Amino acid sequence: MYTKRQRQDKIILTDIDGVVLDWEFAFTQWMETQGHDLQNKNSYYIDKAFDLSSGKAGRLVHTFNESAAIGFLPPLRDAQYYIKKLHEKYQYRFIAITSLSLNPYAKKLRVKNLNKLFGSNVFREVICLDCGARKDRELAKFATEYPGAVWIEDKTLNADLGIHFGLDALLMSHGHNFRYNGKAKAVKNWEEVYHHIDRIHQ
Repeated sequence: MYTKRQRQDKIILTDIDGVVLDWEFAFTQWMETQGHDLQNKNSYYIDKAFDLSSGKAGRLVHTFNESAAIGFLPPLRDAQYYIKKLHEKYQYRFIAITSLSLNPYAKKLRVKNLNKLFGSNVFREVICLDCGARKDRELAKFATEYPGAVWIEDKTLNADLGIHFGLDALLMSHGHNFRYNGKAKAVKNWEEVYHHIDRIHQ
């Protein structure tokens, strides 16, 4: 349940890649231009997905996340419609916690991408952590500031961290996490996120 402050502030916490934006699609297209074809589409790990060494896979992810391409990711599934609907109907604003890069230009491109797709007032804050970084500190901080807030992730570890800190964690379903059996609620798309939040207001 939301506290009185949470209802006033109307904040939703969310990951970006694999939740709001379709990073996997864009990265796969970019990898093809680099001469690497997808080998295992259901693997969360880039080295296994593209049959590369872990070191080379990591370098390619860093390169992509700091390239101009990161500013042009498409929305994931129905994210554009329902994020705008949550903002317009209930005045929700979003705080993004994304393990993208510490490069300030990568962050500028990410903010520009989000503003173009969702509007300049929808995301109140975009927190960019290093590529692959854990989100413990940020989740602990916002769980204190917005107890019980919705937290949307596609990485099971981070969804479970949200549960640990008392957040209302939702796991965006993908091939790499469909076997998840933890306490976070699995959702297939943003329509299900919307209805989950809509029930809170009924």
